[in-house]
Amino acid sequence: MGSSTISVSSFRGLTKLTGNFSFYHLPTIHHKINSLAIGSSCNDRRFIHSKIDKRENAIYSEACSSPQLNHNKDNNVTKSFSKQWNSQRLDLLQVRSLVDSNQINTEVDQYRKGKFDTIPNPSDLAHFRQSSNKDIESSVPNPNEALNDHPPIGTYVLPHPIWTEEQVHSVEITHKKPEGFTDNLAYKTVQLFRSAFDLFSGFKFGQTNERKWLNRICFLETVAGVPGMVAAMMRHMRSLRRMQRDQGWIHTLLEEAENERMHLLTALQLKQPSLLFRVCVIGSQGVFVTMFGVSYIISPKFCHRFVGYLEEEAVKTYSKCLEDIEHGNMKHWKTQPAPDVALRYWKLQPDATMKDVILAIRADEAHHRVVNHCLASLRKDEFNPYKPGQ
Repeated sequence: MGSSTISVSSFRGLTKLTGNFSFYHLPTIHHKINSLAIGSSCNDRRFIHSKIDKRENAIYSEACSSPQLNHNKDNNVTKSFSKQWNSQRLDLLQVRSLVDSNQINTEVDQYRKGKFDTIPNPSDLAHFRQSSNKDIESSVPNPNEALNDHPPIGTYVLPHPIWTEEQVHSVEITHKKPEGFTDNLAYKTVQLFRSAFDLFSGFKFGQTNERKWLNRICFLETVAGVPGMVAAMMRHMRSLRRMQRDQGWIHTLLEEAENERMHLLTALQLKQPSLLFRVCVIGSQGVFVTMFGVSYIISPKFCHRFVGYLEEEAVKTYSKCLEDIEHGNMKHWKTQPAPDVALRYWKLQPDATMKDVILAIRADEAHHRVVNHCLASLRKDEFNPYKPGQ
């Protein structure tokens, strides 16, 4: 029967071999089933499972009614019974798992050959897959191993666009003309913030260099990651409060917030900020989170338009950085290898440089520019046209 399949009659034959399903007979059945291939008949599989259920109950009833267990006061007997019961339970689970896993593998093979009458989609059965020889306890992660495991930055990220070479080089500086009071207020606010930051950061004075660029990128990205998170939280709470759907905005806003945070984490591979820098970030974050949160409660349109104009300025900033890489004091970024986190996050080529990283970041900012101008033009109860990762 080496290449044959288990059928109802085959399984009945196995049960006849063992007689009563005692503690010592389960491994025999487990070995027999292991030596056979499982057929693709759902009725056969249901029969096998029903037999397993009946035998499982029979084992327990037989053991519980044992006079030795009921009348012997020695705790060692009880412990011995418990150990044997758990062992046989494991054998039953392994038999059941074997039936499931081999059944799935057979049906997936049929699906790939064009036989669609058995299952609609192999991915629907993924949650049934288990190893037949894996100990049940091994499915529980070891706390010590989990604490010692440090996956690299960017291992767990939300879906986001992956840009092609053509897309990163086709980004242009654009501007949406303000229309109405809200748009003009948002635009003027962004211009005020940019002028003040350029002045107080010293970016307007002297020549730019790597230190100035990294300071600017790190600080701006700590601020740029705030709007998406605050807006997502506001819409999340509104959805809970009103007991209504969100129309798909939350995932886009969270993706934007994480994307800006990944910009920061990438820049931090090249520079570790000073204590003064960190204090300034804490202060600005506290002020900006409060201001943006209150503003979003009053006018979501103003906030998204504000972010849209802020991203317009970000595209200008990274375009200026690319000019410095080509013709200024940052030419070494044309050959400096990109950090590993950037290679993983944007799926860059292994020989990518910092110039490629800046091109990808600028493409992200241009994308946020379009998304936020779009959201600002929608009513807050309209459907978000951007799917996850778009």
